[in-house]
Amino acid sequence: MLEAVAFKQTCHQLTDNPPTPAKIVLDCSQTTFIDSSGIGALVHNIKSTRNQQISLVLCQVQPQVIAVLSMTDLLQRVTIEPVPETKGDRLREDKLAEKETIPTSNKEQIASLPMTHPSVKSKLKRSMDIIGALVGLGITGLLFIPIAIAIKLDSPGPILFGQIRCGWMHRHFRMWKFRSMYIDAESRKAEVANQIEGAKLFKNENDPRITKIGSFLRRTSLDELPQFWNVLKGEMSLVGTRPPTPNEVELYEVPEWQRLDVKPGMTGEWQVNGRSTIKNFEDVVHLDRKYQKNWSLTYDIKLILKTIWIVFNKNSGAV
Repeated sequence: MLEAVAFKQTCHQLTDNPPTPAKIVLDCSQTTFIDSSGIGALVHNIKSTRNQQISLVLCQVQPQVIAVLSMTDLLQRVTIEPVPETKGDRLREDKLAEKETIPTSNKEQIASLPMTHPSVKSKLKRSMDIIGALVGLGITGLLFIPIAIAIKLDSPGPILFGQIRCGWMHRHFRMWKFRSMYIDAESRKAEVANQIEGAKLFKNENDPRITKIGSFLRRTSLDELPQFWNVLKGEMSLVGTRPPTPNEVELYEVPEWQRLDVKPGMTGEWQVNGRSTIKNFEDVVHLDRKYQKNWSLTYDIKLILKTIWIVFNKNSGAV
């Protein structure tokens, strides 16, 4: 994180102090690891150079860093100079091309990604996620028809609502819920928004966008049942950090990007320690870091049991 902050500050010194350069080249030959803090610093630097109309170029980029950039939208937002080839390099590439015509698989790409947190590549945690997701999807299947009928009778629109969220290492995915708002809720968000703590966390009590049945679904957490599909796909975990929206992440400072070093969860410290009553974004960051520091399978199980108890507490539902 300290290196990422220094990286951002160095780039800003170049862009903010005249004379500004026409081009900044980042030599990545020694960069063998990048986590969410590094991605956050790079995002800030991309914005800064674009605002000043400065060309930002990455050179000597290592395969692991390329893999991280390719899983986000950053690969399309930066210019990467190809590594200069030697005659020996071309001969080796020609031989490899003769033997291998199949492109690198998604599994191989994932294997080259960094382990930002021990929970990310824990096989036991993933197994627990798969078993929990299958059980959860079974429950979702049983409740789907009555919930769908109630949503349709209450207001026009789709049964499910999908929203783009940021997952591990800023990877975007579509998170699913049972629809609890009117169909024009997103367009009305600016009108009813109560932005807190620098707009890093959206919060609105007694939100008029929420339907009557939606209020019940949120209070009982039934609206989150479709997220078991996200867990099964590996985009989320049963337990993790709160999944932020891209707009929220765009406002993060570099240290806050560390929240994305683990997979987002259906439940976690934020959900079981105040949930909708937490109005300070720094408190959310503190709880997410607490989860990262204390993580273990036993800790996950404790949070799951806490969540089950809270779900049946009528005063614990989301607003």
